[in-house]
Amino acid sequence: MAVLFSGEEFVRLKADLVLYKCALNNMATRVETLVEEFSNLHESNPIEHVKKRLKSPERIAEKLHKRGCELTAENARTRLTDIAGMRVICSYARDIFSIAKVLSNQPDMKILKQRDYVGTPKASGYRSYHIILEVPIYLTDAVKRLPVEVQIRTQAMDFWAALEHKVRYRFNDEMPDSIIRSLYECSEGIAKLDKEMLNIQDIADLTRQVAPKIHH
Repeated sequence: MAVLFSGEEFVRLKADLVLYKCALNNMATRVETLVEEFSNLHESNPIEHVKKRLKSPERIAEKLHKRGCELTAENARTRLTDIAGMRVICSYARDIFSIAKVLSNQPDMKILKQRDYVGTPKASGYRSYHIILEVPIYLTDAVKRLPVEVQIRTQAMDFWAALEHKVRYRFNDEMPDSIIRSLYECSEGIAKLDKEMLNIQDIADLTRQVAPKIHH
């Protein structure tokens, strides 16, 4: 049975979601600026693509309900930090930490929380870097600061996470042990693939640097 906000709380939540959307757009603009800089002023752009999403009232209600919280707009604001979310997909694992550092160093944003699931994967094999940033939005009469969760991962990590989410949903969070083991093994294989692809890129870069000198 679906859990839903009451009419009055739903109206309050919808008003808050407008602000969360503004914060998410602000974050997206910052990342787009980085893409432009990397693409035009540096040798390469580590950001492959960006995905952004705003949790629906239904998903917010579901998450609050699972945590045993009353379904109010205030609880959504104070208990949840992932209402606005973004995934930054990059080329190689080492790029993850470079991007996280650049975002963390922006002076008008505050780091609320960060977790490194790349260096220390979850037991399931999940790998990603999570950073929750307090993003300012400038309104006509005030400055509001809202959390935006940014997940930074490689394309291979993103593929694994999407598959794991679909499978977990299909089994209603009660996956058979055989599938859990298979997913973990795939995660280990993906981590190895990420390292091998990075090695190939490093060799290609070194060859490109040396080749002109040999030719000369």
